[in-house]
Amino acid sequence: MAHTYHGAYATFDTPAALYHAAEEITKAGYTQTDAHTPFPVHGLDRALNQGVSHVGWIAAICGLIGIALGQLMMWWMNGYDYPLWVSGKLPYAWQSTIPINFETMILLTAFGAVFGMLLINKLPRHYSPFFKYSQAERASDDGFILVVEARDPKFDQAKTVQLLEKLGGKHVELVQE
Repeated sequence: MAHTYHGAYATFDTPAALYHAAEEITKAGYTQTDAHTPFPVHGLDRALNQGVSHVGWIAAICGLIGIALGQLMMWWMNGYDYPLWVSGKLPYAWQSTIPINFETMILLTAFGAVFGMLLINKLPRHYSPFFKYSQAERASDDGFILVVEARDPKFDQAKTVQLLEKLGGKHVELVQE
């Protein structure tokens, strides 16, 4: 029975070693890569050519929708559905809606950021082949793990493992799906 692999995994001792290995893997032409670290490593996403996150745009759009919905809600409640004339002021005045607009903007921005991040990261994920890696628990403590996924067009079992070992990777393993 043929094994289907998720990828080649390697552990590095320091963030600098991981960063260097990530740069070399990218230079070698690998595109389907990932890294697992116990804390953020500055510039690692650039070294792996992962691009920018779109969560900020999702949150900004949701914030603008929050402002629009807040205005619509206040117009409906104060100006149309149940108008009240207090001290000779118009039932609907946009200046009086600023606190509500701020609150709806913050609420929908937070929802957009959280749910956008979950959507982009494909979470919640109930299973990941990463957990089959013998050193997986080190990613939350002191391990810096680099993954080259098998779906990468340049992935070759033997050559990828050799390259990770050459770059200083320890516990280099092929992990099955």
